[in-house]
Amino acid sequence: MDTWLVDLWFAHSRLIIVIGSILLALAYRRILWLCGVIMVPNDSIGVVTKKFSLGRHRELPDGSIIALNGEAGYQADTLTPGLHFSLWPVQYRVELVKFLTIPPGKVGCVEACDGKPLPTGRIIARRVDCNAFQDARTFLSNGGERGPQMALIAPGTYRINPLLFSVELANVIDIPDNKVGVVTTREGAPLAKGEIAGLTVDGHNLFQDPQAFTDNHGNKGLQEQVLLSGRYFINPRFATIEVVDMFEVPIAHVGVVIAFVGKEGKDVTGEQFRHGNLVSKGEKGVWIEPLDPGKYPINPYTHKVSNVPTANVVLNWATGKTEAHKLDANLSTICVRSADGFKFNLDVSQIIHIPRNDAPKVIARFGGMSALVTQVLEPTIGNYFRNAAQGSDIIDFLKNRSLRQEEARSAISTALREYNVGAVDTLIGDIVPPDELMKTLTDRKIAEQERVTYETQRQAQEVKQQLEQATALAATQAKVVDAERQVAIAQFNAEAGVKSAEGLARTKKINAEADATVLRSVGDAEAAKTNAVGSAEAAVIKLKIASMESGNYAMVQVAEALAKSGVKLVPDIVAGGGNGGGTLVDVLLANVIRDGRPHQVLANGRS
Repeated sequence: MDTWLVDLWFAHSRLIIVIGSILLALAYRRILWLCGVIMVPNDSIGVVTKKFSLGRHRELPDGSIIALNGEAGYQADTLTPGLHFSLWPVQYRVELVKFLTIPPGKVGCVEACDGKPLPTGRIIARRVDCNAFQDARTFLSNGGERGPQMALIAPGTYRINPLLFSVELANVIDIPDNKVGVVTTREGAPLAKGEIAGLTVDGHNLFQDPQAFTDNHGNKGLQEQVLLSGRYFINPRFATIEVVDMFEVPIAHVGVVIAFVGKEGKDVTGEQFRHGNLVSKGEKGVWIEPLDPGKYPINPYTHKVSNVPTANVVLNWATGKTEAHKLDANLSTICVRSADGFKFNLDVSQIIHIPRNDAPKVIARFGGMSALVTQVLEPTIGNYFRNAAQGSDIIDFLKNRSLRQEEARSAISTALREYNVGAVDTLIGDIVPPDELMKTLTDRKIAEQERVTYETQRQAQEVKQQLEQATALAATQAKVVDAERQVAIAQFNAEAGVKSAEGLARTKKINAEADATVLRSVGDAEAAKTNAVGSAEAAVIKLKIASMESGNYAMVQVAEALAKSGVKLVPDIVAGGGNGGGTLVDVLLANVIRDGRPHQVLANGRS
């Protein structure tokens, strides 16, 4: 029980000590304040206001806000971090203010509520060395002016008296790549009469030092000089920046510069060119030297650049047909009238070329490519073809299109040469005659084409016939060759046969001669023998005939011959004449009838 009471007593004692420490701490700062001691933390400053003054300087001068000599009011000096004494609360009021911090990417624009008044015509106060506005006393003592200040506060932490200076954050100026910054200043000398922009001055660190700009007699207003890509600490109360694109001269172009600023230009073309003045670079007017392809940091308000194509440019006089450059967007098909009174439409394409060194002359004469098209090319080409069409009827114009095109090329080239423009080629496109004439020409052409078709078909048939003949000839060629070979073989065989026959004949002749000799010898012998036998037989017959009559002898010889041949002398059929028959002839006739040969026998019998 006693231990519990002891623990309770110790707990209450610790609580009393903690509460007492807190009260003591609070009372300590209050006590120090009552004693005139001010403690300023490390991240703050003490801004002092003096309630009254007992010294010689009791009141601020007229128009002043900040006290420099101990007058009552806002004090220029601030309290730094640490302890400060003799600041009795009866006489002083101290306010703790955090340090001013300018973050990266920002700048501090300062405005002073005290200082010398700005001179008439000035809108921004001159720069005063005052440790980036951290020394208010120095600022006021060295002639600092009230109002917007030229100087900026860069990113960082500062101990600035807010009773004298108010600070606003502003963005730093970032110029991206391929961009330029066009500067317009609010402070400086007035522009000279006739000028639209201030001339370039040096020493102001690209408008980041407004004091140096004004000291070097820079002009207020639009500036010829531009800012390239990068980051700049430019006071927005001194100058405004407009970010624009760099000027680009494409490939196959040149940029002709027209300067609105600079000293008065002197014409450098002489007497040869009287259609405008061309000046040197840096002078006011059209520069004689053009810009080659590339990107240029040009102020679009002080210089105008016209891109002039140096490659061939095609312009179409054809409704609804436009090239990418759009120079021919307002051109249309040319309507002409022929000598025989027909109206027809004509599409024309003109190819032009502007040499590099002649591009400034074209701009000086016309002001731009569009004006060249509308003031020169459109009327020149349109009128030429209208005049050319009136000198010919429409049929001749259609037939002699190539000739018309050559004549147009020559005439238009001569005309454009006077304007420093080269005519590369003139091309006649679609020619649209009237419908009724077109129908007549179409019918005529169809008839001609049909005639050509028929003629072609006839020739094709002839060729086909020749082909078939050639095919047949080729098909029989093998037979012809074979026949020719057979003929040759037969001829060879015949010749061989002839030779063989000749040889055989010669052999037979020789044999025949030999046989003839033999036969002749045998014949002579046979003849001699036959002669001898015949002579003997003749002698015998003579003796037989002498012994009987000649008719009887003949009958005997016939009977012997019939007997030898097997003929019956007594026939089965008797045939005879009116004399009773019985003769040898009747016997023969009967045998013939038996054998079935009556006609022959009859014939022989009646013969």
